[in-house]
Amino acid sequence: MPPSARNLSPSMAMTSRSSAGEEAPWSEMTVVELKSQLRSRDLPVSGVKAELIRRLEGHRLAATPSSKPPPRKKSKYFASSEEPPPPASRPTTPKSKRASPSKPFAKIKKSPSVTPERAVSTPTNSKPSPLKAKSTSPRKRARIEPGSLDPPENWERIYELVKELRSDRSAPVDTDGAEALPERHLGPAAYRFQVLTALMLSSQTKDAMVGETMRALQKHGLTVQKIRATDAETLNGLIKKVGFRNNKTKYMKQVAEILIDDYGGDIPPTADAMMELPGVGPKMAYIVESIVFGTVSGIGVDTHMHRMFNDLGWVDSTTPEKTREQLEGWLPRERWGEVNLLWVGFGQEVQQQSEKTLRKVLSC
Repeated sequence: MPPSARNLSPSMAMTSRSSAGEEAPWSEMTVVELKSQLRSRDLPVSGVKAELIRRLEGHRLAATPSSKPPPRKKSKYFASSEEPPPPASRPTTPKSKRASPSKPFAKIKKSPSVTPERAVSTPTNSKPSPLKAKSTSPRKRARIEPGSLDPPENWERIYELVKELRSDRSAPVDTDGAEALPERHLGPAAYRFQVLTALMLSSQTKDAMVGETMRALQKHGLTVQKIRATDAETLNGLIKKVGFRNNKTKYMKQVAEILIDDYGGDIPPTADAMMELPGVGPKMAYIVESIVFGTVSGIGVDTHMHRMFNDLGWVDSTTPEKTREQLEGWLPRERWGEVNLLWVGFGQEVQQQSEKTLRKVLSC
């Protein structure tokens, strides 16, 4: 490129070279610049870069007087492009209007199931490639094993700060969550059932509404036998303040039947077995297992944790379940049991009680 044209913008360089009798430097332009040039000429702007260049070149050739055909050689602008400039003997019609296949493939194109490329390279009696068949099968995402990921930088410092801010246990989950609400005086089985019920009611519902609903159920009688004996309409009225109450009424009735028939009126002993119950997901099952049995086989992750851990850069996920898997990949197992209550409460305070959270931060 001449030194005098090095500092020119692509459009200015194009104008300069066009006036000097050289070809326009389309191959040096970006797709955005090429489309801008096409719009200025009222030409279509769809297609890949090579098609845009051919369209501009065809327009330039069409506008060039026949007495001065463009040079066929010594064009440095097409030296690295996929295709040399068209010879002067070619028609000056833009290439976008000559998209029909060449004659050897005219008959082949009539068959919708055969393309020119397949007709040339693949015999009709050949077997399908096993590699190609394998590539069309569903791809399985590899599971992240616990302890297989490197922890984020400085995570412990942030984690300990949140523990300090949550030391007063004053978030809504501390008074209206699954750990605080169940009654113990009715016996271990009823206590475990109430923990499970509180988690089932908590989906898409604030803890304050869960607490109010749980107290109404406890006044009615919250045991598996009582829920089984309660008709669906009455039960639906008792839980009317929670989200998706119709589904939850159905699930509670179904769970009561299963617990009495299959577990002697108690809840399943493992999180995996609890996930088989209607309306019980991984988050609920892991939290119930931790509260009532003191065992931890997974982390219960809700939307608060999912959002905060992505904001902190501790995970990179699109769903709470993927957040759980990534978190288990690096968080020490001894923290799995506490992380839900700790961070759910912190998220509630930040979102619903920001002034109180600010005062606690300033007092640290």
